[in-house]
Amino acid sequence: MSAGESARNWLVLLFQFPQGAGSQRVKIWRRLQSIGAIAIKNSVYVLPKNDQSQEDFEWLLAELTAGGAEAALLESQFISGMDDEELRELFNCARDGDYAALAEEIEAAEQALADIEPVGSQGLAAARQVLARARTRLADIEAIDYFGAARHESTQASLLSFGEHLAAHQTPSLEGVDQMKDSTPTDLKNRVWVTRRNVRVDRIASAWLIRRWIDSEARFKFVNAKGYVPKKGEIRFDMFDAEFTHQGDQCTFEVLAGLAAPEDSALRSVSEIVHDIDLKDGKFGRPETEGIASVLSGLVASLENDAQRIERGSALFEDLYRHFKDASA
Repeated sequence: MSAGESARNWLVLLFQFPQGAGSQRVKIWRRLQSIGAIAIKNSVYVLPKNDQSQEDFEWLLAELTAGGAEAALLESQFISGMDDEELRELFNCARDGDYAALAEEIEAAEQALADIEPVGSQGLAAARQVLARARTRLADIEAIDYFGAARHESTQASLLSFGEHLAAHQTPSLEGVDQMKDSTPTDLKNRVWVTRRNVRVDRIASAWLIRRWIDSEARFKFVNAKGYVPKKGEIRFDMFDAEFTHQGDQCTFEVLAGLAAPEDSALRSVSEIVHDIDLKDGKFGRPETEGIASVLSGLVASLENDAQRIERGSALFEDLYRHFKDASA
């Protein structure tokens, strides 16, 4: 620490297990790993002081004492024996190890994909699962990378490269794309947009997108799943033989988003969430997906009216889109 530089405050968790607490030891160790705590002595763990780390340690403290362990949580400054720079280096070394292990997994999966020619549906499905897990794991490591470990950027680059490599092997049908390209903006305005009754994730999200980007005056009509013959002025979406529906491995929302605003990164983020909820293949593995899925499940369960589902769901997707828009600003 340089002259005049104030010492950092740290949180220190100390504990001692009672005899025969083997399973509790393993459980607590895993929890400590998940929050990124560093051991400086046996059963002495450290985190940089902030609101989240204090909350994490307080929960662990409560769990330890409830299990019969002796435990205490301290706020401390290290002034001799070990300084702040050495502690930061311990954290960075741990995170670099995490990043290195993840990069190795990504590179092995990318090599396996390169070795398969042609890449079949099973190979693509396996690669998507690896990509989804890797995205989730990267987000987990970033959340506990308190001091910006050196291997973060290279691991992020490896993940991006793998995603691009995988995308190059996925060639969805262009039929829906061609249909919209052949349409003029006037063709898609003031129309009745027809879809199946009992709307859920993809149709709710698609209805929001249609009104948001394509047809602000869109009216929606809900019909039986099959056998419906569209009337003049109607456009079908996300149903059998529709003008706009799933293409290749893309859900209807992805198709519409890619056509309406292909350069909008915030809308792309929403698309990835809708895809994973609708298709359940874990392709993107975004950390927000589970929470949004739960909210939509509650919305559908509480509302039987399809128009009301779209109105309520549209507010949710607008808020979600704004969240990603603000994050990228």
